[in-house]
Amino acid sequence: MAVDAVKPTGEQWRPIATIGLLFFIIGFVTWLNGPLISFVQLAFTLNEVNAFLVPMVFYISYLVLALPASAILRRIGMKKGLVLALLVMAVGTYLFGQFVSLRIYAGALFGLFVLGAGLSLLQTAINPYISMIGPIEGAARRIALMGICNKFAGLLAPIVLGALVLRDMGGIADRVANAASPEARDAVLAGFAHSVFLPYLGMSALLVLAAAGIALSSLPDIDPGKSNAGGNAGSATRWPTAPNLWFGILCLFLYVGAEVMAGDAIGTYGRGFHLPLDQTKFFTSFTLAAMVVGYVVGFLLTPRFVSQERYLAGSAALGIVLTTCAALTHGYVSVLCVAALGFANAMMWPAIFPLAIRGLGVATETGSALLIMGICGGAVIPQIFVHLKQHFDFQIVFWCVMAPIYGYILFYGLIGARSILATRAAHA
Repeated sequence: MAVDAVKPTGEQWRPIATIGLLFFIIGFVTWLNGPLISFVQLAFTLNEVNAFLVPMVFYISYLVLALPASAILRRIGMKKGLVLALLVMAVGTYLFGQFVSLRIYAGALFGLFVLGAGLSLLQTAINPYISMIGPIEGAARRIALMGICNKFAGLLAPIVLGALVLRDMGGIADRVANAASPEARDAVLAGFAHSVFLPYLGMSALLVLAAAGIALSSLPDIDPGKSNAGGNAGSATRWPTAPNLWFGILCLFLYVGAEVMAGDAIGTYGRGFHLPLDQTKFFTSFTLAAMVVGYVVGFLLTPRFVSQERYLAGSAALGIVLTTCAALTHGYVSVLCVAALGFANAMMWPAIFPLAIRGLGVATETGSALLIMGICGGAVIPQIFVHLKQHFDFQIVFWCVMAPIYGYILFYGLIGARSILATRAAHA
């Protein structure tokens, strides 16, 4: 049975803890993409452009499937949608592990697409859910708490994959390069590729268990049309028209691209300075550690001391500064500047999402789905970077891609997110 909204009482922490577990799962499977780029490049002997199909296929599924996900959620409700999402993710992780072990790259990419499909359904449900489980003005604080769960999982993901699969990538690369025959080379790569199967089979089993746990839990089913009305509960249309949403979709598209650049692409960025492969595979964890710190700071400061909009603008300004510092330095210092972008990025999603869906009423599910479609920025922006770096200096390309992104996010924090308020004032 759906409820209008969950009141902000002590009882709120039980569903928040459950949703926190789901954000942990999202973070773990999502932030495996960074080390997976290096993994598939070696296992399938790919160039950088083809290796970057990993984040492209993963994130493009959000563009294709977010609107169908919103229709599914309207039909079966948010709670059942969470269960279905976890089961689809379980199928995706199994397919990826199976096809990688067989060294069929197209099949592995299909597995990632299925995994992304489950995540698009999960994200379409879970983000408005946590935004509306209490007052919308404090949504950034709740999402920041979810972000800590998400990025802590992301911090662990490269370490766990590194321990189970990527233990000696430098040694594997040397053995491949020095193989006495093509058959010996293929045998080394086949063994390396097969090492991913059991970890992904284990993840698939855990996702099935999580789905069963959610199905049996007492998690309430929120009705977005009533809990996020903002004066629009009686609107006859489910298609959102609020300017803050449409500015927000572009903002989220660019932000996710920047987040993937700072997290998943940081290993490739580090290799541009000829840093060792056995070091660059852990660089994603540096970015995510910075994000965890950023979430903790944001959780403490918003909305008590600074509004969601102001914090977003300040984060964007910091992103411009750090991107410029990365362009003006070299080696480990430059990589650390890129990793520090994790701190700047941390509170962007927690601020952008609730600001964009604020006041959408019955259009909340559709608006949420359109925002989730914006996650495909994680597919597009890194592809722009990896193609341009084939022809120009990678540091210059990084700055030219990232600085304008943070400039637009700065605009959204200062002006774009407030457009709905101005619209309401004009019709008051």
